[in-house]
Formats: sequence, C-alpha cells, structure tokens
Amino acid sequence: MKKIKYYQALTRALREEMERDPSVVLFGEDVGPSGGIFAQTRGLHAAFGPLRVRDTPIAENGFVAAAVGAAMTGLRPVVEIGFEDFLTCCMDPLVNQAAKLRYMLGGQVSVPLTLYTFGGGGVNAGPQHSQSLAAWFAHVPGLKVVMPATPGDVLGLTKAAIRDDNPVLVLLGKKLIGTSGEAPDDGEEHLVPIGKAAVLREGTDVTLVAFGQMVPVAVKAAAALAEGGVSADLIDPRTASPLDMDSILASVRRTGRLAVLHEAQGPCGLGSEVVARVTEAAFSALKRPPIRITPPFAPSPFAPSLEKLYLPSVERVAEEVGALAAA
Repeated sequence: MKKIKYYQALTRALREEMERDPSVVLFGEDVGPSGGIFAQTRGLHAAFGPLRVRDTPIAENGFVAAAVGAAMTGLRPVVEIGFEDFLTCCMDPLVNQAAKLRYMLGGQVSVPLTLYTFGGGGVNAGPQHSQSLAAWFAHVPGLKVVMPATPGDVLGLTKAAIRDDNPVLVLLGKKLIGTSGEAPDDGEEHLVPIGKAAVLREGTDVTLVAFGQMVPVAVKAAAALAEGGVSADLIDPRTASPLDMDSILASVRRTGRLAVLHEAQGPCGLGSEVVARVTEAAFSALKRPPIRITPPFAPSPFAPSLEKLYLPSVERVAEEVGALAAA
C-alpha cells in the first residue's frame, strides 16, 4: 500500500483504464493540455493524444449528449463536469437519455458512460458551487451513483464505473481533493464493487451512516464518542444507488439506533431514504427514533464563518449521536 492524494487517485484510475482499453475516451472542459482545474487530468493529453483526451466548449448539455451517442456506438466515454452544480445543465441527456435508453430499446444497446464531477461545500464557493445533489440522481432508475470519500475508493470506484455497461455518476468531494489516504501500489489492480458499503468502525451502541464528504467528519466524531464511552458502528455506503441496505440493516439490528449524516439538506435526501427503508424492514429493532444530521434547509452561504455553522461539524455530530446513544 502507498499514500496517495484524492485527486491523484482519479488521475491514476483514468490512466489505468485508458491504457487497458483503447475505447475509453475522456472529454470535458480543461481536461486537455492544462491538466484540469485540480490537476486531476495532468499528463493524460500528452500520453493519449487529442483524439482520446478532448477539451470541450462550455456546453455541458452538448458534450454530455455527444458522450451518450459515443457510448451507444462502441466507445466508453468518461466525461468531466467541473462542478456538481452544473449537472443541472445536462439533465436531459443524462436523465432522459443515458439512464433510459437501454430499457427503452429492450437491451439492444448499452450506455457505458462515466460522468465524474466535484461537489459539496467547505471551500466557501457559495450557493451555486457548493451543492450535493446525489439524491436527485439516486431517484433515477438506470443511473448508478457513487460517492467515494477516500483515495482508495476514488481509484476503485472510478475504475469500476468505467468498466460498467451502464451510466455511472461519480460524485467527488471538492474539500477532499488534497486529502491523502492509502491505495494499492502502482500496477496492482484495485476495483471497488459498486453497491457495497464499507464498515469503517465497529460498534454496539449506535449506527452512524455517513455519505461523501461527511465521512471524515463522522470518523472524527466516532473517535470522540469512543473517548466518552459511546461505541458507534460507522458505515460509509460509498454508493447512493444502488444502496447497500443489507449492511445498514445488519448494523441497526445490532445497535438498535440509527443516525444518518450527509451534506445535502434534509428534505427528500439520502437520509430520508435510509431512515424510511430501515423503518420498513427493521422497525422492531429500533430502540429510539432515527435521526438525520444535515445542514439547514437553505442555500450554502459564501461567508466562511457562516458556512462553518451551516455544515455539520465534528462537535455537532458527536453531540447529536451521543444524545441518541444515551436515550
């Protein structure tokens, strides 16, 4: 194993898959000679040339639509959208076309499209550049949605997405770009199955489920809770759709308590889905009502001091989960 940066894991995943399969092509804004806004595509244009690594105009709807057509006709396109918020510019080709074509054509075509983007808050980017929209896309049949929180999962899930014959949305965290974590050494194959959660910490008092950029917050909160005698079972679903409910239900049946943490607002969010499915399948195991820990139902503020209050903090998570465990 070796230490690797979050953004470097994405570069490695793209490079390895492009070396393995000549049908993998990459396009998006600034992915070419400049190497990407976060250096995530650095070196790929030089290695694979302008036919396989293409800069596009600022026209998300157009180049995602082109990628859908390319996927249907033999390529395995990987598309970058710089900020998750701008998925709103390409909803039609992604939601109405990519997600539905295999079904509508009776399985006669596959749509092996991977689209990755950077979302979430914590970098004071304001309401139009800080959103976490996973719940929107998890609602769409035919789309797979993954949310890697560590470099190892960025590497393994991105590679798995590129190899999948269905459209996969890879939602990466902007605040995590410079973080480091362990990944297999160069040359070692590393795939993470889509739809399988990771149990990051085993506990007996409460189940804490955390998505995306909130996973590192949950890790620190669980450690703080342990110092106070509260044992948390910490689960990172890694995938919003399909959602690994088997792992979550098994944990809740052991602990009897559930808290769900995510960066998007609460109404109609991933936390609501997890809570609903737990109460449907394991209501009798619950000792207390489940809780959701989310930002308020408001746009993300620009001001650093306000955004710090807006996003769930380690202290808030530890306090609310600790209160649930003690109830």
